[in-house]
Amino acid sequence: MKIESVAVFCGSKPGLHPIYAQHAAELGKFIAILGLKLVYGGGNRGLMGTVANAVLMNEGKVMGVMPKILVDWEQQHESLSELAIVPDMHSRKKMMYDLCDAAIILPGGFGTLDELFEMVTWNQLKIHDKKIYILNSNGFYKHLLGHLKQMEKDGFLYEGVAERIIVCETPVELFNKIG
Repeated sequence: MKIESVAVFCGSKPGLHPIYAQHAAELGKFIAILGLKLVYGGGNRGLMGTVANAVLMNEGKVMGVMPKILVDWEQQHESLSELAIVPDMHSRKKMMYDLCDAAIILPGGFGTLDELFEMVTWNQLKIHDKKIYILNSNGFYKHLLGHLKQMEKDGFLYEGVAERIIVCETPVELFNKIG
């Protein structure tokens, strides 16, 4: 499948390590340079705002999807190519999944993990077959990836983690794998 749009799931906070924002900005630049459309949560804060702003600064296209409840909380981005305001979080996730050809997971909190695990679950259930990439900036997902391997080792997964999730340490590595 040719990738034309990517959903990026990440924190609405920047995190404590500058590498998170640096990787988000590099990722946004690569998305624009490759002519991919960014589909993301629509906010202007944290890593979400960083990746969207980098795409826009490099003349790329950005589609935001934000539930009504988060318009004020996540500070709706005012400069996007497109913005959809949806009724709730479930509608947001479904729309983002439907609009993307692949998903990229950056560091983030509970919402980011929720989006990652729903994408992986839908993938496993054959609801979709989209590639899922984790950008493991500064080893952020080291422990989670270890736990996923433990789930595999202990027989709780239907197939290996590597069949569902592609892990990259840098934005350059990620786009070498996407390209």
